[in-house]
Amino acid sequence: MLDILLSSLGQVFTLSHLLYMMLGVIVGLVVGIIPGLGGIAGMSLLLPFLYGMEPSVALGMLMGLVAVIPTGDTFASVLLGIPGSSASQATVIDGFSLAKRGQAARALSSAFLSSMIGGLIGAVVLTGFILIARPLVLAFSSSELFMLTLLGLSMVAVLSGRDLFKGLAACGLGLLVGGMGMAPATGEFRLNFGLDYLYDGLPLVVVGLGIFALPEIIDLLVQRGAIADEPCRLGEGWRQGFRDVRRERGLVARCAGFGSLIGTIPGLAGSVVDWMTYGHAVQSAKDKSEFGRGDIRGVIAPESANNACACGAMVPTLLFGVPGSGSAAVFLGGLLLLGLQPGIGMIETHLDLTYTIIWSLALANILGAGLCLGLAGPVASLTRVRFTILAPLITVLILFAAYQATRAAGDLVALAAVGAIGVLFKKANWSRPAFLIGFVLAPGAETYFYQAVQFQGSAAFARPGVMIIGALILAVLFIPALKALWLKRRQARVNGDTADTEAAIPAERARPTFGAVDVLLLAGLLGLAAFAWSDVAGLSLLGSVFPKLAIAIMAVGCLAETTRYLLRRPQRQHQSCREELIWLAGFCALIAAIIGLGFISTAAIFCLAFLVGIARLKPWTAAGMAVGVVAFLVGMAHFLTLTYPSGFLDPWLFS
Repeated sequence: MLDILLSSLGQVFTLSHLLYMMLGVIVGLVVGIIPGLGGIAGMSLLLPFLYGMEPSVALGMLMGLVAVIPTGDTFASVLLGIPGSSASQATVIDGFSLAKRGQAARALSSAFLSSMIGGLIGAVVLTGFILIARPLVLAFSSSELFMLTLLGLSMVAVLSGRDLFKGLAACGLGLLVGGMGMAPATGEFRLNFGLDYLYDGLPLVVVGLGIFALPEIIDLLVQRGAIADEPCRLGEGWRQGFRDVRRERGLVARCAGFGSLIGTIPGLAGSVVDWMTYGHAVQSAKDKSEFGRGDIRGVIAPESANNACACGAMVPTLLFGVPGSGSAAVFLGGLLLLGLQPGIGMIETHLDLTYTIIWSLALANILGAGLCLGLAGPVASLTRVRFTILAPLITVLILFAAYQATRAAGDLVALAAVGAIGVLFKKANWSRPAFLIGFVLAPGAETYFYQAVQFQGSAAFARPGVMIIGALILAVLFIPALKALWLKRRQARVNGDTADTEAAIPAERARPTFGAVDVLLLAGLLGLAAFAWSDVAGLSLLGSVFPKLAIAIMAVGCLAETTRYLLRRPQRQHQSCREELIWLAGFCALIAAIIGLGFISTAAIFCLAFLVGIARLKPWTAAGMAVGVVAFLVGMAHFLTLTYPSGFLDPWLFS
């Protein structure tokens, strides 16, 4: 065994392996920085180069890419408020808030360092886990997987804070949107409103960009300033980020270990683990007041888990030929191109290559984090640029990223629709993470529930693993409330004064706010609930039970929030969103122009007009930036074999 370990370690440090690994790291960094591409697109770019390569060298290149993408996508999440990939959506919440407060360097340095440590912990866990994982992974049935999705949904209670009913309504809406398309049990189509585009439901990339990125762009345009409210002093930011990671080393270790384990379960990696670890960070914190407004723990927790999760996803991929994530699925194709058959043979006959993969992951995490740290300084300076200059470029980038989902014009229309929800949620302070958690977990929850009932019947929920996870769910839901009650009583005994107790814990007694946008959302969601119920009423029991449950959750949340308003008379809040709606209407007009004129032509005209008319740049500067946008779009179309919406103008100019 020792000979095999030393042999694989020697392969990792050969010159050819290191050079190709660095190539993979660079490609992964570029792919990670560009929002919407992610591991699948990056892997697809490298696959054609694998033919005829030595397996150990090719695996180094692939592992370099796999390890770095979850690190590089932090740039967009922190600096621009755009989820760099589905695995970095939780980072946006506090990372972008820190950037707007002038602490981008702090957020980036802590993210990259925690990502590197998480990746190394994941590689260490994978080293020992690869030999014992087979019985553990096989022990998870559909019933345990269903309970894990419920564990993820329970994080809604943690992330919603005192606005639990709003969070419940948002989660119900997410479950309903996630249930669009074909029912897994019966094959019936639900909530597609006769549109072919919705037969397969909404893509995660579109929903993530719409619920997080678009509202942030519109909010910054309304403010008309730079991304950062305060100057970003990079030197202090670096040191502070490193100190943050050192101080929260326990959180890093816990989240990395959790990410490694979740990554081994096919279908639960990627966009799920970051929300679970973010929820854990909120739940385990004594002071929760800064979460959502720029708490560094909200960056460290998901970033520690993402890279570890990428390591964990290699377990089912290598042992069973079952990809643990989307990028692992393409990696599986790469193994087949190299003549390697995933399965138990990877341990029995190719154990040296298996450990070459593990060591490559560890080394690539170090190289990738070093490159990202080196680039963070100049890239963080983007936060000091007037946002009106960056806005058209970021908008085009978001449209390009959304179009990657299914490469249909419906992606852009869906982006605008989800973006409208995101704008209203942000204005009224509704939980956007609750919506996204519901959307992400809806397909898995429904599928696993049907499979558990079909194959195991009532015994599905009497299994030991189910009971253990059920106990964890109860702990997530009730321990924070019991802890808060205990702290109240303890403080009351110390002070002997109720008024002092309430002042000591303002978050628990704070008077809730309510405004016109809240009324609009509650009325709209209740109307949507009634319409959706009539749409699924004619379906079979198995085909309609899940959307009806989602509708019930959404309606209960809305009615409970309405009742709270009527009984407690919350503080009225002025919630005018006139300017936001004007910018949103302009975004819809831009999408209409893309469909009519063509993607590239509209992007060029939009950038030029916006930079000259609103950003007040010199025409030649604006023209140069517009040409750069066109070059980017044309180049990506060539490398990714993309066909943009052509309209009637693109064929004349770019044919």
